[in-house]
Formats: sequence, C-alpha cells, structure tokens
Amino acid sequence: MKKYVVELLGTFFLVFTVGNTVIGKCDIAPLAIGLSLMVMIFAGGHISGGHFNPAVTLAVWWRGKCDTKDVVPYVASQIIGAVIAAYVVIYIQGTRGTAGDVKLGQAFVAELLGTLALAWVVLNVATTKANANNSFYGLAIGMTVTAMAFALGPISGAAFNPAVAIGAMAMGLIAKGNLWLYIVACSLGGLIAGQLFKSLKADE
Repeated sequence: MKKYVVELLGTFFLVFTVGNTVIGKCDIAPLAIGLSLMVMIFAGGHISGGHFNPAVTLAVWWRGKCDTKDVVPYVASQIIGAVIAAYVVIYIQGTRGTAGDVKLGQAFVAELLGTLALAWVVLNVATTKANANNSFYGLAIGMTVTAMAFALGPISGAAFNPAVAIGAMAMGLIAKGNLWLYIVACSLGGLIAGQLFKSLKADE
C-alpha cells in the first residue's frame, strides 16, 4: 500500500508544480517542473520506484521490472494524485488555465518522442545492473523532462505523462477533445522505450 501512496504523492506534487507554474506564467516552468520531478524521485524512488507517470509504469512493466499486479494500482494512484493536485491549483490560483491550440499530428509525435526519451532514461538509469544504487538517477530523469519541455512545450504543451495530461485537462490547460492524444502518444512512447530496452539488451 505504501508504494501506491508514494506514487499518489509524487504525482500530486508534479502536477501541482505544473499547474502553478503554467497558470502563473512562470518563464522557466520547464525547469521548475523538472526539479519537482527530480526531488520527488529522490524522495520516493526507494519505496515505489518513483514512476509518477503511467507511461513510465508501462515501460518499466514491459521491461520486466514492475509486477503486473502493481500496474493498475500504480496508474490509479497517479491519476488520483493528478486530479487532486489540479483542483488544489485551481483553488490557489483562483482560476483555470487556457488550453493552447495544438496541431494534432505534430503534437502526437512530440508527446510520443518526449515520453520515449523520458522512459528510455528511466529504464537505463534506474533499472539496470550497471547503474544500480547510483546517486544521479533523479537528476537525470528530472533534467530529461526539463530538456524535452523546453524543446517541445510550444508544440504539444509537454505533458509526456497521461496523469499530467488528465490533471492539465482538469485545470483547463488541455482541451478535453485532445486528451486521447496524450494518453495514446505517451503510453505508446513508454511501450516503445521498453521494447527498445529489451531488444537492445541494454541491461547486459
């Protein structure tokens, strides 16, 4: 049970940071978001693995380092954390955000590749024998999100995470009709990363 609580808390603070920095129009929102993810991973990684992202859970499961029985509870915990965070942000900010216009094709590719990069880094820094018990995994993962968010934010909004996308939709930052794009593209990116890891035998 404690694993699921940690996944809820970590996702909560990630989405909490996303909402407050984006609605509050912070100029360096991607950096704040990456730092938030980094510290939550350092805080909870030793308990739950620090996924805080259904796409990462799928990647780690496909790679063989997450029990099948944990997949649904992890994803449910992440979504619950994201939704709670969204409504706390709305209360604090006193308003919802405004969904930006996205071109569906470009946004789909951006979310898929950004999530693939994130999941690929997670698998290599946090699940391999060569990097076991390292002290840099949280930084590597958080800075991957920062880099991808700066690069792809103007194209797709840079969710790279179905739970973040659901929270962003609740906050008005993603149009309801576009939610499918983030869920499908991010999930696919996670699964591709997991398959690449297995195909390349990256743990050998």
